[in-house]
Amino acid sequence: MPGLAVALLLLAGSYLGWNIGANDSANCAGAAVGSRLLSYRRAMGLVAAFAILGALLGSAKVVETVGKGIVAAELPWQALLVAMGSAGLCVTLATVFRLPVSTSQAIVGALIGIGLAAGAPVNLSVISGIVGVWAISPALALVLSFILYHLVALLLRSIRRSGVLSDLLNWLILASAAYAAFSLGANNIGNAIGPLANLGLRSGWITLLGGLALGSGALTYGQRVTETVARGVVPLDPLSAFATQTAIALVGHGFAFAGIPISISQAVVGALAGIGLVKGVRTVSYEMLVAIAIGWVGTPAVAGLLAYGLWKLIA
Repeated sequence: MPGLAVALLLLAGSYLGWNIGANDSANCAGAAVGSRLLSYRRAMGLVAAFAILGALLGSAKVVETVGKGIVAAELPWQALLVAMGSAGLCVTLATVFRLPVSTSQAIVGALIGIGLAAGAPVNLSVISGIVGVWAISPALALVLSFILYHLVALLLRSIRRSGVLSDLLNWLILASAAYAAFSLGANNIGNAIGPLANLGLRSGWITLLGGLALGSGALTYGQRVTETVARGVVPLDPLSAFATQTAIALVGHGFAFAGIPISISQAVVGALAGIGLVKGVRTVSYEMLVAIAIGWVGTPAVAGLLAYGLWKLIA
């Protein structure tokens, strides 16, 4: 493969990784920012560090699924470049409009579109499995956040000293934010570098590059979506922040073990809905939930159509 092709693919992977950080970092620490425990900059620094660690230690199975499981053939490098660029553009636009969309859905939609346009075999069984997980992951996060909130609240009632209680809650929030960031790196960095595996480009330094790109996206442009997640769906207290972040971390990490790229955005909104049930359904911003849901449906469709159309124009 020409050196220029490798450079362009790495640039596209870095761009997609940057988009993951800019859009999905809010899902890891938006709750902590919303509860006013962490400033935005400190929260994003935490996300960047642990997402890189998650990418290095836990992303291998998702990379394999995105790289060779969706399209069951090696694609031309130009086709992969179009797919990655289309997915990244869709997520960038969503970030500009402050919508927490799914990079997983964007890259899966783009790979399906490019596979169909290039006449490559698309693995319907793998795709149906991924879509099925997308459907259940918000509900799973909802149940987990609801249970975690009540369970931890029950345990904390035994602590009588307010200072000790406050310090413990702060540490729980920090730990859950770090774990959520680790899960983001483990589950979603495959969206950025997975397509490179289709051409056999896999190594530790490429994974590190993707993790660094994710971290830079969190630090440079993650604030817009963070504000939506932190304050736009349901008001958060420290215990709510812990339950939300731990729920999405468990869901993201669990499916990373299974090699399934999920929507962390879907998981976090499901977790926030679980907190809304705790606090009463009137606290939930249904207008924001509808806007986010529209983004979920539109993201894979738009990314797929864009990749399909661009490849037909240039091929």
